[in-house]
Amino acid sequence: MRAAFDTNLASGEDLGASFCVTVEGETVVDLWGGFADEARTRPWRQDTVVGVYSTTKTMTALTALLVADRGDLDFQAPVARYWPEFAAAGKADVTVAHLMSHSAGLCGWREPITRHDLYDWEKATALLAAQEPFWKPGTASGYHAMTQGYLVGEVIRRITGRSIGTVFREEIAVPLGADFHIGLPASEDHRVADLVAPAGEAPMGGAGSSELQINVATNPALDVQVTGTRQWRGAEIPAAGGIGNARAVAGVHAVLANEGTVGGRRFLSAAGCRKALEPQVEGVDLILGVPMRFGLGFALNTGFLPHPNTLFWGGYGGSLAVIDLDARTSIAYAMNKMSGTTTGDFRAFGLATAFWEASPG
Repeated sequence: MRAAFDTNLASGEDLGASFCVTVEGETVVDLWGGFADEARTRPWRQDTVVGVYSTTKTMTALTALLVADRGDLDFQAPVARYWPEFAAAGKADVTVAHLMSHSAGLCGWREPITRHDLYDWEKATALLAAQEPFWKPGTASGYHAMTQGYLVGEVIRRITGRSIGTVFREEIAVPLGADFHIGLPASEDHRVADLVAPAGEAPMGGAGSSELQINVATNPALDVQVTGTRQWRGAEIPAAGGIGNARAVAGVHAVLANEGTVGGRRFLSAAGCRKALEPQVEGVDLILGVPMRFGLGFALNTGFLPHPNTLFWGGYGGSLAVIDLDARTSIAYAMNKMSGTTTGDFRAFGLATAFWEASPG
């Protein structure tokens, strides 16, 4: 794994990166290296963090699983039980599970919005509550690239009275000592690596795209450079705005990988962790355009990963989280040189493969 990691840096495939694996709740691989900026003036250090785009969704999903495990959230209940305004425009029967599995028909906003609206929680959620779904909820997935975080986050806010970033920080990140943030304090800006945008056109919204895909990609249109602003870093954008590193991501997901207990502390019950494995929707995703199988907040293994009870998701540019409940293993990769992929890429899977080949399990 060290050789594969070093090769990525030496070849230029990676600029700066981190890779971490936990087994049975213990960290067995913790690699970091390269540079935090394109000019190669800032070394990537042990405490360097970086924006991971949609790998943030895995933190939002875990937070929802935690709230549900306490009995405060029923995934099969209508969203309107917790968020009455959401029942508008024919959504009275849309369930929280639909939100978690990208099948609520709310993959984007119908109203034109700007990136500044993403920093306005009340506006972003109120527009989604008022609008009609793009398709019949539950019949298909259509990746809720930006909206899922607001939808699930608002349900959690209505239940707990706290923002999703606050619940995640207080109930998960701080107890674990995990350096992952949904809403980064300004005091930590100096540790953030600069994301380097991928070459070529964006993975969605180009020629031949459907109206839905164009909507997701362009409403609002976001330049990677936006992630370097204080507004973006400080805002709670629970589907795409998280900032952390591989150590933090793998450390957090050791909770799911180990039936809810890490370091002698129980966060969820074993059954609460396994809820994430319950299939919700399967088929060609209307936004991603490829076959997907979603559970509650994560994609489910369709046979290409070593063990059946494995959850995963990644982020635009290449970050990745893999949680193997059979092997009690969590794997994470975070980097700053982005590829054009939407949800993880070959660099992360190459490192994961090196681990699987070396692992007796």
